[in-house]
Amino acid sequence: MGRNKAPATSLKPSLKARHMTMIALGGSIGTGLFLASGSAISSAGPGGALIAYAAVGLMVYFLMTSLGELATYLPDSGSFSTYATRFVSPAFGFAVGWNFWYNWAVTIAAELAAATVIIKFWFPDSPSFLWSLLFLGIMFGLNFLSTKGYGESEYWFAMIKITTVILFLIVGVSMIFGILGGEAVGFTNFNMDGGSVHGGFFALVGVFMAAGFSFQGTELIGVAAGESENPRENVPRAIRQVFWRILIFYIFAILVIGLLIPYTDPSLLQSGVDNIGVSPFTLVFEKAGLAFAASVMNAVILSSVLSAGNSGMYASTRVLYAMAKQGMAPKWLGRLNNRGVPVYALIVTASIGMLAFLASFFGDGVVYIWLLNASGMCGFINWLAIAVSHYRFRKAYIAQGHDLKELPFRARWFPFGPIFAFVLCLIAIIGQGGFSGEIDWYTIIATYFSIPLFIAIWFGYRIVKKSRIVPLQECDLSTPKHL
Repeated sequence: MGRNKAPATSLKPSLKARHMTMIALGGSIGTGLFLASGSAISSAGPGGALIAYAAVGLMVYFLMTSLGELATYLPDSGSFSTYATRFVSPAFGFAVGWNFWYNWAVTIAAELAAATVIIKFWFPDSPSFLWSLLFLGIMFGLNFLSTKGYGESEYWFAMIKITTVILFLIVGVSMIFGILGGEAVGFTNFNMDGGSVHGGFFALVGVFMAAGFSFQGTELIGVAAGESENPRENVPRAIRQVFWRILIFYIFAILVIGLLIPYTDPSLLQSGVDNIGVSPFTLVFEKAGLAFAASVMNAVILSSVLSAGNSGMYASTRVLYAMAKQGMAPKWLGRLNNRGVPVYALIVTASIGMLAFLASFFGDGVVYIWLLNASGMCGFINWLAIAVSHYRFRKAYIAQGHDLKELPFRARWFPFGPIFAFVLCLIAIIGQGGFSGEIDWYTIIATYFSIPLFIAIWFGYRIVKKSRIVPLQECDLSTPKHL
C-alpha cells in the first residue's frame, strides 16, 4: 500500500489566465443586475439608474486599478489583510482581515438562503433545510477538491452569466430598433413624464446604495492573485477588463431595460429575489415572445447565486488561512491538505454558511434580508481599505526611493483614483440606512452593526498589541522570492 501524501507547505498556483479573466468578468454579475436593476429603474427612472450605476462603476474601476497595482506587486491570498498590515498598521490589517472573512462567510449564508427561495419557483412545497444543505455541500465540495476545482467551476458559472447578458443585449437592441418585427421603441420611455430622472435626490442615493451592493465581488480578483500561475501578467489583464465589463454588462443592460420598459411599470418595482418572474430580463425576453423566459432566467439566476456563494467560500477561506500564517488567527487554520487546500479554514467558513438553515424557522425571504444587511456594509469597509492601502503603498514606494517605472502594473490617475473611491465609499456607508421617509430602526441597526464591530476589533488589537501606524520609510515592500 502506498503512503499518504504529506500535506502541502504552501498554496499552489493553480489558476490559469482564463480562470482569472472569468473571475474578473463574472465577479459582480449576479442578482444585482438580474433582479435589483428593475427596482432601481422604477425608483429613480432610467436616467437616474444610469447615473447612479455609472458613478459606482467609475468608483469600482478606480478601486480595481488600485487593487491591480497592489496584487501584481505583491500577490498574496491574504490580499486586503496583508496590504493593510504592511502599509497602514497591523491593527488595521487585523480588523480588515476579520471584516473580509465575516463579510464573505455571511454572504455564503445569504446566497444559500437566496438559492432556496429561487429553487421554490419549481418546487414550492419542498423543505428549505434540504436545499440549503445540498447547495452548501456542492460549494464545499468544489472548494475541497482543489483550487483548480474552484477556478473551473467559476469559469463555467461566469460563462453562463456572460452568455445570458450578451443574448439579452442582442434581443433588446433588436427590439429597440424594430428588427424583430415589432414597433421601434426608440427613446419614448426615456422621455415620458418630462424626463428620465425620477424620484429626486434620495431616490438617486438609494439606487447608488443598491449599485454598490451589485458591484461587490469584483475585489475577489485580489485574493485569487495569490494562487495565479502568473500574477504579473494574468492580474493586469483581468483588471483591464473591469471597465469594459462595467460598461457593457451594467450600463448597456440598464439602458436597454430603460428603453424597453416604462419605469412606471409596476412589475419593475416587484423585482427581487423572491419574485423571479418579474426580473427585468424576464420581462424583456417575454416581450420578445420567448414564453419560456422565466424558467431560463430562474436557472441563470440560480447559477449566479451559487457562483457568488462559491466565490465567497473560496475568498474567505484563503483570507482566514493567510491570517493564520501571519499570527492573526489560530495556527491550526493555516494547515493545508496534500492538494494545497486550507481545509480547516474551509470547514470553519462553511460552518457559518449554516446560518442559512435559519430559513427553516423564520422564513426564506426574511433570513435573506437579515444576512444581506449583515454582510453589505462590510463590503464597503473592504473597499475603503483598498483605497487607503493603495494610497499608503504608493507613498511608501516613493519615500523609499523606488522608481514608479519598476511597478509591474501602475494605476492611472493617482492620487485622484483612490481618493475619489474613498469619498464615494464614505458617502455610501453614511447613506446605507436610507433615512428618507419612515425609518426602520431594525434595518438600521442590522446595517450599521458592522461599523462599531470593525472599530472595536481595530482598536482592541491596537491596545492589546500596542500596534501603531507604520511609518512610510518602514513599510515592508519585499515581494515573494519567485517573482
